[in-house]
Amino acid sequence: MTSPKPILISGAGLASLLLAQSLLASRIPFVLLERDASFAFRAQGYRLRLSAEGLDAIESVLSPAHFARFWARCGKTGGLGFTAYDALSAAQTAHTAPEQLSSRDGKIVGIARGDMRAVFAEGCEGSIEWGRTVTGYELTGEGVRAVFSDGTRSVEGAMLVGGEGIYSRVARQVSGGRLKVFDTGARGIHGQAPSGAFKGLGEGVFRLRDASRENGAVFIITNIRPGEREDPEVKFGWTMGGQAGVIRAPNDDYSIVGREAAEIAKALTKEWHPSFRPLFEQMDEGEAAFWKITCSSPSGVPEWPNEPRVTVIGDAVHSMTPAGGIGANTAVRDSALLGRLLREAGGYAPGVTAAYEKEMRVYASEAVHQSYTTAVSQFGVEIDETKSKTV
Repeated sequence: MTSPKPILISGAGLASLLLAQSLLASRIPFVLLERDASFAFRAQGYRLRLSAEGLDAIESVLSPAHFARFWARCGKTGGLGFTAYDALSAAQTAHTAPEQLSSRDGKIVGIARGDMRAVFAEGCEGSIEWGRTVTGYELTGEGVRAVFSDGTRSVEGAMLVGGEGIYSRVARQVSGGRLKVFDTGARGIHGQAPSGAFKGLGEGVFRLRDASRENGAVFIITNIRPGEREDPEVKFGWTMGGQAGVIRAPNDDYSIVGREAAEIAKALTKEWHPSFRPLFEQMDEGEAAFWKITCSSPSGVPEWPNEPRVTVIGDAVHSMTPAGGIGANTAVRDSALLGRLLREAGGYAPGVTAAYEKEMRVYASEAVHQSYTTAVSQFGVEIDETKSKTV
């Protein structure tokens, strides 16, 4: 008997790895095709806040023991809930009680993206092919092959899942160009500082906003977790954002990391209240990095003619702004849904991708709209789908 063809998964990010975990539990063969040379190749990004729906999706995929390891890596924050301050005067401008943001057990649950990726990768390492940049696919008589940037092809798979993020070539091909990601023009910087730098804040989720500039506001969001505030070895992260034109990299080179990015963050916050300046004055300069704020079509996930052997998950199909913190939570819902449908079908079967896409479009379109409308008020972004620049 011949072995069944594997499910090919392009990318080894969070959504792809959680889907791999679902296939692993269902004993469905798979291959992960990742462009990087290893998990350590690039920065893992900022800390993620998990929603109740996101946690439920993750728990539905992982075994009880595996989920316990994941849960142990999560931070559980109660404290003040969400509080907003004017960055210049330190005056409180908004407050949301913790129960309104809680994920589970009355706590706000968050985890570093790198920690989450490491837990999701457990047991999948041997199924990852590194240095594989997927540029498209070819359908065969009984399956599909991924096409790589060097012109070679993958093994024949039963199905291909594009999970390689906002620049997904699989998404463009399968949707006939209908899936688009727009550059909002808004930019940000990620940073970290020792826990002692955060003594001007309590436990909880905080936003500091500076609206003093004529060309737009600058803000940061940070999450301070209990039990770690007094540990000098612990670093907390913050995410800075600004409207289009406010945060600029030299020569518009947003690949800059380290000291150059850190110096820009420090310059933008030099007039902030003394309670908040240590977050930047004491920052780990080597960890600073720029990021672009992008978003898929605010009108929702478009329809395209279904291709039974190819579909897309995560940012490849519904990129979101960080507003509301729902992008990663929607991505893991994709993984749980598609994994369940494949398990119930015993592997690839006609109709699986169509059923997945029909259900995904509903919740993902709602999430993209929520993320975009929140970003309009927070970042002042605006996307005209007929004129805005795509990435």
